[in-house]
Amino acid sequence: MRIIRKIAPWQRLGLVLLVGLLAVGIATACGGEDPTATPRPATSGSTDTEAPAPTEPPAKQELSGEIEIDGSSTVFPVTAAVAEEFRKEHGGVQVNVGFSGTGGGFKRFAAGETAISDASRPIKDSEKEAAEANGIEYIELKIGTDGLSVMVSLENDFVDCLSVEQLHEIWKPESTVNNWNQINPDWPDNKINLYGPGTDSGTFDYFTEEINGEAKVSRADYTASEDDNVLVRGIAGDRNALGYFGYAYYAENADKLKVIGVDHGEGCVVPSPETIEDGSYGKLSRPLFIYVDVDALKNRPEVAAFVDFFLDNATALVREVGYIPEAPSVYDEGRAKVAAAKQ
Repeated sequence: MRIIRKIAPWQRLGLVLLVGLLAVGIATACGGEDPTATPRPATSGSTDTEAPAPTEPPAKQELSGEIEIDGSSTVFPVTAAVAEEFRKEHGGVQVNVGFSGTGGGFKRFAAGETAISDASRPIKDSEKEAAEANGIEYIELKIGTDGLSVMVSLENDFVDCLSVEQLHEIWKPESTVNNWNQINPDWPDNKINLYGPGTDSGTFDYFTEEINGEAKVSRADYTASEDDNVLVRGIAGDRNALGYFGYAYYAENADKLKVIGVDHGEGCVVPSPETIEDGSYGKLSRPLFIYVDVDALKNRPEVAAFVDFFLDNATALVREVGYIPEAPSVYDEGRAKVAAAKQ
């Protein structure tokens, strides 16, 4: 026989509370919300769906390969400076920069041996034809301006300026001027020792055209070299020396050389960043270029990156090596050429 016990009212109330508390505990343990908790305010744009985890940006492609560049010894310091800075960001790319002269550089470029050719003059028709014959398509990019400079030794205390006419008399093919006193009777009766670029140099082409009236027309009895550093050493160590090359090599060796003024008919003007930039230095101010193989630009990411880097940093690096940078619009035009060539 079952014994039934009566439950007092106060016992029933306690039992109800106990059951309620147990129900809340079970619901909370199973992940439910506490009905007594204060609701959290909704955030803007919140949904019931969990937001996806942020994705990381794709890894930057590491460039590699080798870029072959040759050409003008005048443009060489700029391109070498660009290559040095470029490799700080792209250490996997080997950039080889030579200086066989503008003409020598175009020979290699037209043969497909180089991706970029440095030039201190525009490409000639014969060089265009050689490139076309080998299927080489290219773009021309202007990167700065140089003032072709005439130098003597620091020990030379009698020459400060020469006119275009005097330079012509010294450098023309049939010249009979061999001694300083043949130019000015007050100057020493000493032999003039001449130094200048080789015949493959754009500097040689430009100087002979402006001074002698025709490119490559010059006397041949002088010390010639495609390496401007050889010319620097020769002129610096010879009191009776006279030579010419790009302004950047003078600026780099101003403690060893004396740059002289040139009179184009309106008075003597010494080359400097200011006189080259404002045009007062005259005809011996000249443009500097790089020529880029379009196929390499399209199909070799390292070449495209190098050319982009060149244009983006030309203003600072051209000035750093002693030449005059172009206006920003010129580099913008260059970027437009590059973009069109890549298509």
